[in-house]
Amino acid sequence: MRKELAIAAAARYFSAEAEASAIPFASGPGAFEKGKDTLGRRLLKLIYPKRSAVVVLRKWAEEGKSIQKYQLSRVVRELRKYKRFKHALEICEWMRTQEDIKLLPGDYALHLDLIAKVRGLASAEKFFEDLPERLKGQSTCSALLHTYVQNNLPIKAESLMKEMSVNGLLRCSLPYNHMMSLYLSRGELEKIPKVVEELKRNTSPNEVTYNLWLRSYAVKDNTEGAEKVFLEMRTRKIAADWVTYSTMANIYIKANLLEKAKEALKEMEMKVTRKERSGYCSLLSLHASLSNRDEVDRIWNKMKSLFRKMSDFEYKCMLSSLTKLDDIKEAKNIYSEWEAMSGTGDSRVPNILLAFYTKNGMMEKAESFHEHTIQAGIKPCYTTWEILAMGYLNKMNMGMVLDCLEKGFSSLEKWEPNKVLVQAVFTKLEKLADIEGAERFLVMLRNAGYVTTEIYNSLLRTYAKAGKMPLIISERMETDNVQPNEENQRLIKLTSRYCVGSVSTLIS
Repeated sequence: MRKELAIAAAARYFSAEAEASAIPFASGPGAFEKGKDTLGRRLLKLIYPKRSAVVVLRKWAEEGKSIQKYQLSRVVRELRKYKRFKHALEICEWMRTQEDIKLLPGDYALHLDLIAKVRGLASAEKFFEDLPERLKGQSTCSALLHTYVQNNLPIKAESLMKEMSVNGLLRCSLPYNHMMSLYLSRGELEKIPKVVEELKRNTSPNEVTYNLWLRSYAVKDNTEGAEKVFLEMRTRKIAADWVTYSTMANIYIKANLLEKAKEALKEMEMKVTRKERSGYCSLLSLHASLSNRDEVDRIWNKMKSLFRKMSDFEYKCMLSSLTKLDDIKEAKNIYSEWEAMSGTGDSRVPNILLAFYTKNGMMEKAESFHEHTIQAGIKPCYTTWEILAMGYLNKMNMGMVLDCLEKGFSSLEKWEPNKVLVQAVFTKLEKLADIEGAERFLVMLRNAGYVTTEIYNSLLRTYAKAGKMPLIISERMETDNVQPNEENQRLIKLTSRYCVGSVSTLIS
């Protein structure tokens, strides 16, 4: 019985469908008595990562007050829910040092997951290796598997699944759900039916299994397949949750089966509860996709009546829904409300409006709004600069494109290359025969740590369009450790017939 409870606990922690709440952390709503000095309240007040949970625990003990495991487990759940992993890990590590606290396999599984989040994969693997064999059971193996999935490591995940199978540890749906989640994220949808088949042979699927399975059909826009899965779910008497109906509604909207989509949304709304606030955001988005403005307003007003304060994420959802409906006037009103109420300065919220202006070619309004947000104390993030850059790109204002991208790159510690963006910029530079802009962009990309053969080919095509020859191109490619290809050699030969371009000051 204890083993089953531990497995169930691990399943709650590591559900493949589990998502961190989008609501800003306050003090664990309803979890602890208001106004009373409890250990939970003290621990939850540790907002800053540099503060130590262990110091709080020691002080509480020094005051002669008892510390119960159930209290700490509840606090750890709250901290993990709101992504305050460091303090949650400190509590777990402190519990391991206490002889009077008896830990179950599920506790070690949670500990492993927190180590992975705070210290990385290698530390999590070391923690698992150092566990006694009796603790390397279903809970901890599932936690390690979850870590492999989170790190997109299919070979390690598949190897661990085989090991778990040999040791008889695939007795619940959780590991299979992890594998389905992995294959979904990698777009390897063809592997999912085999996972489901094996799952059914060894255990029973749950609602998470079916939700992931439905998502695979949603990706493929396979309405018929999704309906078969949904029917099987009902036949097995597995209760559909709001995620199920959200997925079905999305599938029906894509297939233009609007009446079915509306029915799914009705069912979905009945399943959403106050504890699952993200469901309301999904309702907003889906009703907007149906161009149902009245329902968007109704859901938003319902949310405001249910919750004391809207989160940044919820404002983002409403703004996205309104811009999807082309109602920029009301979007501006909602944004002004957020700016007055929130105080977080999260640039992702104004980015919704900024993207609307740039996509619709309204660059003057985009510039004016951007200036307003800066004056309001909102610091632009990389995405802000990329949105502006794409707006200027559509206007062929390459100087401003490069200025914005330069600011964007400088706002990041490490830029994750966006190949589509790079190609789009070079395409416009080539069209304009802007060799100075192309050289500047190459320098920016080099500084960002991203130079490829195709980037040099784009540079060479720009020179070819301008009828100019680039300086020391082969030497620069060698310095950048870029290997020439056939196209590259052709372009070098072509441009060698022209006069030298006059941008030597940009070449480093």
